[in-house]
Amino acid sequence: MYTLTPARMEELERCLQIIEDGRAFQQEQGFTQWTGDYPNREILRQDIESGKGYAVRQGQKITGYLCLDFDGEPAYREIQGQWRSGEPYAVVHRMAFSREFRGKGLTGTAFGLIEQLCREAQIRFIRVDTDFPNRRMQHLLVKNGFVKCGMVVFQGNGKLAYDKILAP
Repeated sequence: MYTLTPARMEELERCLQIIEDGRAFQQEQGFTQWTGDYPNREILRQDIESGKGYAVRQGQKITGYLCLDFDGEPAYREIQGQWRSGEPYAVVHRMAFSREFRGKGLTGTAFGLIEQLCREAQIRFIRVDTDFPNRRMQHLLVKNGFVKCGMVVFQGNGKLAYDKILAP
């Protein structure tokens, strides 16, 4: 059984390793969305300290990491296109899975757990962005019910913007 729970500071190194696995996987797929500077240890530390860093767990084993932010994303205020969802919304950033769990459908599991947390927080909308070359993530977003809404500029680069409206 999988769960999504706040990551703890003593788990920072494991979460960072999962991010490194994700960075390597991107390079294996022929693109670089995450540079050596982003995401880094300090960003993950801030995620965890602020309660926005989450671990996907199978029992006690951490299989994935992501940032789930219920405070919104300032970069999303300007979109070339149009969001289908309103506010408040949750943002998913920095989603990655351990190399050993790749190909086991964890993205769908993680999005299901994210949706459950959103409903518990009475949030009905989720937004996410990804790089243009990240075709795998684009496919996974659509597969999990997200709709492409346009383009946003995040960290100085244009990103494809997606949202999902959760059923009540």
